[in-house]
Amino acid sequence: MALTNREILLASRPVGMPTEENFSLVENSVPNISGGEVLIKTLYLSVDPYMRGRMRGVRTYVDPFELGKPLTGGVVGKVIESNHPNFKVGEIVEGRLNWADYSTSDGSNIRKVDPSIAPISTAIGAVGMPGLTAYFGLLYIGKPKEGETVVVSGAAGAVGTIVGQIAKIKGCRVVGIAGTEEKCQYLVNELGFDVAVNYKTENVLDSLKKACPNGVDVYFDNVGGEISDSVMTLINFQSRTVLCGQIAQYNDVKPSLGPRIQVQLIQRSSMMQGFIVGDFKERNEEGYNQLGKWVQSGEIKYHENIVDGLENAPKAFMGLFTGENIGKQLVKVSEE
Repeated sequence: MALTNREILLASRPVGMPTEENFSLVENSVPNISGGEVLIKTLYLSVDPYMRGRMRGVRTYVDPFELGKPLTGGVVGKVIESNHPNFKVGEIVEGRLNWADYSTSDGSNIRKVDPSIAPISTAIGAVGMPGLTAYFGLLYIGKPKEGETVVVSGAAGAVGTIVGQIAKIKGCRVVGIAGTEEKCQYLVNELGFDVAVNYKTENVLDSLKKACPNGVDVYFDNVGGEISDSVMTLINFQSRTVLCGQIAQYNDVKPSLGPRIQVQLIQRSSMMQGFIVGDFKERNEEGYNQLGKWVQSGEIKYHENIVDGLENAPKAFMGLFTGENIGKQLVKVSEE
C-alpha cells in the first residue's frame, strides 16, 4: 500500500502573533530517493522561537521560509530506506528537515544519534541545538567564574533551563526569570536555581535587586524588552551580556523603543555580544559530548512538553509565544 506524506506549509506570512491560518496541511506521496540519499521517517520535530524570524520573508543569518513550501526545523527520525554508504536502515538521525511525515536527505544535513546516551528526543533538546546554544553562549561568551551571579531570562525554556544548570555546575549564583509560579518552583526546586523571579506577578527590578545584592556578572538574555532593561541597570564592572534571543519582540509589527544602554556599557567596561549557535559549529562534537555526559550523570535535568500529531505542530509553535511550555517544546509525529 502506498504511503502518504503529510507536510505543513507556510500558507501566509504572519503579521504579529502567528495564527493557524498562516499554516496549511497537505498530503503528497512519499518522496523517492536517488543515489546517495536516505528516506527518513519523522519521529519528533522541534518548534523553536527563531523560526518566527524566518517567517518574515527577510533574509537574516538564514534564508526565510518560502510561501507554499514546507517549514523546516530540527527533526529526529529513523532511516527507512538508504542509498547512502554512511547511513543504514534502522539508524536514528537528527537534522534540519521538513515538517512532514517523511523527508529525504543526501546526508549533508543529518547526524547519527546514539540512543544509549539519552532518549532520542533530547537530540533536538538538551543534547541538541538548544543545549549547544546554552553551552556555547554561556561558556564561550558569558565565561562565568565561580562565585559570580548569572541571570537568565526565559529561564524555563529549552535554552534557559540548560544555561542555569551549567552555571550551577560552574559554581555560580543563578537567578532565573520566568512567567508562572509553576515555572519558578521548577527552576528552584528541580533544577537548583538559587532564586526565580516571576515577571508577571513581581516588580522585576525590585526582585532582582534583592536576588542580586552584588550585582549581575553574566546576563544570558533570551527575551529582550522591559525585562532586559531592568537587568541592565544592575550589571557589574566587566560584566558580560549574552544576546541569545529577543522573544518578547519577535511578533512586534513595529520596532520597540527602549533605553539607550551604551553609556552603561562604557561606564562599566561591560561587554554585550550576540551570537547564533552556528558560530561554534566547529566545536559541535565537544558540546554534544559534554552535554551527553552531564545528562547521563544527572547534573543536567531536562523537561519536555510533547504535543502529539504533526497536524498540531502549528499550535505547538504558537504556544512558545504564550509561555505554555516548560523546557523543550516537541511534537511527536510517529512511534519509533
